[in-house]
Amino acid sequence: MSSQTVNSSEDIFDSSLNLEDIHYKEGYSVGYTDGLNSGKDEGKQVGLKKGFEVGEELGFYKGCIDVWNAAILVDPTCFSSRVQKSIKQMDELLNKYPFSDPENESATDIIDSLRLKFRAICATLNIKPEYDGYPKPSGIDNSGF
Repeated sequence: MSSQTVNSSEDIFDSSLNLEDIHYKEGYSVGYTDGLNSGKDEGKQVGLKKGFEVGEELGFYKGCIDVWNAAILVDPTCFSSRVQKSIKQMDELLNKYPFSDPENESATDIIDSLRLKFRAICATLNIKPEYDGYPKPSGIDNSGF
């Protein structure tokens, strides 16, 4: 009976000695779950923001292409053949963009090429577009915060 008394006293002290380890593991588990949930939410927000920015930029390029093509329809000699070729190449790049597969590696290459073509066309036409992204609402003062 004395061996049973020793075992029961060891069990009491074992749980006390392992208390820190038990709480550490429990805290880790709770923290991991909370971090996973907040990480997913934050990732979703960042993804929505970046997706909106890319879509907005592509829409801007499409608008410019449409305006330039409309000008060419009205007066085919309004732009040089080099500029017209660049506009056509820019339109082809935009049509190649993988809208349905944003994780496609070619998306980055295509948007970089679009930016380059746009800058080249603007430099050739000696224009400086005044597009700075999505317009900020007027009446909001950001100076205080």
